[in-house]
Amino acid sequence: MNRRFWLLCSAILALAVFFMLFDSGFDMEYVLPRRLLRLATILLAGMCIAVSSVVFQTLVTNRILTPAMMGYEAVYLFWQVLLLFFLGQSGLGLLGLNGNFFASVGLMLLYSWMIHHFLLPRARNNLWLLLLFGLVLTMVITTFTQFIQLKISPGEFSVFQGINYASFNHSETQTLIYAAIAMLAVGWVGYPYLTTLDVMALGEEQAISLGVDYARYVRWGFGLIAVLVAVSTSLVGPTAFMGVFIANMAYVFAGHFQHKRILLFAGAVAVAVFLMAQILVEHVFNYKTTVSILINLICGMYFLLLIVRHRGMA
Repeated sequence: MNRRFWLLCSAILALAVFFMLFDSGFDMEYVLPRRLLRLATILLAGMCIAVSSVVFQTLVTNRILTPAMMGYEAVYLFWQVLLLFFLGQSGLGLLGLNGNFFASVGLMLLYSWMIHHFLLPRARNNLWLLLLFGLVLTMVITTFTQFIQLKISPGEFSVFQGINYASFNHSETQTLIYAAIAMLAVGWVGYPYLTTLDVMALGEEQAISLGVDYARYVRWGFGLIAVLVAVSTSLVGPTAFMGVFIANMAYVFAGHFQHKRILLFAGAVAVAVFLMAQILVEHVFNYKTTVSILINLICGMYFLLLIVRHRGMA
């Protein structure tokens, strides 16, 4: 592993120590346990977003699209508002953390299958058509979500707003345990196929000519991505353009095309971004802004620059 990775890890360690101890008063009964819970959420969510973004870009063979831009997070939020609409504030509690988590994963898997079955075969070789489809899907699902928001009560709306913005303050220990189990399961299933992803990054025709069962691995990949997106969104909420930023930063820092290295860098970048955003929210802006606003501001600007640069090279 090159020097950049260890420098990045050192920066993350320093940020984590600062996050845990600054202005904590070494309160072992409340402050430090709550910060430790948020830190665990940052680590899990960062890794999930990093892996899902990089693998998704490999499967669709471009570095602009991410699961968030293809409507995955919008589907999650649509499911949450449907629960509130039909079951009220007791709807989320009725399912419980377990039921809501597994139902969200199942819905993501269904949506992932629909994208793979209906969308990719028609637009795989056209980046701009894929991007257009993704933005339209996200807009349509978001519009339905906003329409239902108008029908729910103010109390239910406030509950939904808490889900709608990226935050590390509503994590629960039980949710983290299920998220960690899901992420470890995905890692156990997917790790042996990282070298196959290296081949798939060359393109569909080249991968098939080298003996890769391309269609099978794409199906598996989309299934694993759906689980990771469900986990990350259930932990912190939607993160919009963050996947584009961390994936492309990982490509730059790694300086290599092996997914083993790229995923490590992507995870480290995601954790560092989350930590810096949370520190700014707590100690600079004093909770007058949110993590999602800071992340979307920076990563959205980067996405626009990436689109302009890519368009200029086309």
